[in-house]
Amino acid sequence: MALPVSAGRTRSRDVTANVIEPRSGVAFELMKGQVLEVIDAQGEQVADLVAFARDDVDEAISSGRSIDYASRIFLTKGDPIYSNRSRVMLTIVKDTVGRHDFLLTPCSSDTFRIIYGHDHPHRGCHGNLAAALAPWGVGADRIPVAFNVFMHVDVNGETGELKVLPPKSKAGDHARFRAEMDLVIGLTACSAGQSNNHSFKPIHYRVLDADDMA
Repeated sequence: MALPVSAGRTRSRDVTANVIEPRSGVAFELMKGQVLEVIDAQGEQVADLVAFARDDVDEAISSGRSIDYASRIFLTKGDPIYSNRSRVMLTIVKDTVGRHDFLLTPCSSDTFRIIYGHDHPHRGCHGNLAAALAPWGVGADRIPVAFNVFMHVDVNGETGELKVLPPKSKAGDHARFRAEMDLVIGLTACSAGQSNNHSFKPIHYRVLDADDMA
């Protein structure tokens, strides 16, 4: 089962790339061995990525376990992304940027209310993910800390203070994630202005099989 793409499609290399419109999200299945390519088409745009085991959505990506086992907070090419059950769900197999975030939770209506002071807040990535993942039985409270592709968070080594800086990604930068089990993926074009240098842009993505990468 797959949800309709939020917008049209564009051509990238030999495989059609799906387009996630600004401040929206999608969900789809990714089978073991397939590779998800997340593309920042215009530059400085974050994509929130979450993953669940297709056969049991109580198993989801875990920021805590992945960071713990890697012994660092910035994951890149060659690093596995673990589940809350300590199984590898995804492996980062290509990364043209090298800087992503796995600390901060998906933005939500509460984010915009508390941090930005909005009286009528956008539902954010959390709300977009909840809506997209509902057909697989993933409720809002099951959505974990996302792997925030292209997000640039600086951490002060002395105080632990976090600063959200403009992404380092340029137009065409991308990261590839190989599925190590059958998964349900949620993916957004992030809705938080601070994360995207205050400009909301689309995210492109492709699902690649082995033949597509030959």
